[in-house]
Amino acid sequence: MRQSQIAILGAPLDLGAGRRGVDMGPSALRLAGLNAKLESLGYTVEDLGNVSVAQPESTPTGPQNAKYIEQIAHSCEKLARMVKEIAEAGKVPLVLGGDHSVASGTVSGVSGAFRARGEKIGLIWIDAHADMNTPESSPSGNVHGMPLACCLGYGPRELTHIFDYAPKVEGRNAVLIGLRDVDLRERPIVRESGVTAFTMRDIDECGLRNIMERAIQAATAGTAGFHLSLDMDAVDPDEAPGVGTPVRGGMTYREAHLAMETICDSGYMLSMEIVEVNPVLDEANRTALLGVELAMSAMGKKIL
Repeated sequence: MRQSQIAILGAPLDLGAGRRGVDMGPSALRLAGLNAKLESLGYTVEDLGNVSVAQPESTPTGPQNAKYIEQIAHSCEKLARMVKEIAEAGKVPLVLGGDHSVASGTVSGVSGAFRARGEKIGLIWIDAHADMNTPESSPSGNVHGMPLACCLGYGPRELTHIFDYAPKVEGRNAVLIGLRDVDLRERPIVRESGVTAFTMRDIDECGLRNIMERAIQAATAGTAGFHLSLDMDAVDPDEAPGVGTPVRGGMTYREAHLAMETICDSGYMLSMEIVEVNPVLDEANRTALLGVELAMSAMGKKIL
């Protein structure tokens, strides 16, 4: 990492998901020793606590094609402001989700900080799902299936125009890795957006090292670097059972680490988030422990 200071920020939002439990993800990751392990790599680590979020029991659902959109947007705006301040201070923002809708705030914050310098950012999105639905295409209305679309300027204005501009990332600088479950009405959005999308078949056929090199090249073309958004359901549920939407056939343990190690070697990661850890569905905190291991690899831990 080019920066020596990491600022951890929890975003225990679960309004965007169809299943409860991911609001405990930040606590599970901290319990797995994240802060101390990052310090063991030589970083100065500051934990800023959690962004305040609304609870489903005390707030109206809102429109059925974008449930809790008002509350999610409010939390993402607060998260974006805090992330922007962290990045502007020369620190690495490390956001702990929560469901993946928090990425609308994280990416807005990082993008806003570099936009103020006249620079753009790239985005590497590692996920079993494309997260590129809009309210019109979504079969569930759950906003955690929409955040990448929002980062690219598609979807609810409440999320696309945080800081009053869109897109936060250009399609040609956004990369999806690990896809294996994409909704039918979502597929045209992915194809038309200009993102580079690598499915699990691509990984099987080309090898993860090759895929990561191509991903980093796309995410860094004309940018200051990239944000890494890691959804733990990208990893096969045999290794990461504690996620809300598991899909068989994901990355192996070693493939996930290789992805992080390659990202670290590039030297272009500006910020990171880990999302969709659900302790309610986990086994002895295995998924959070793996999330911490992957963060360590992304931040520079070596085998030798």
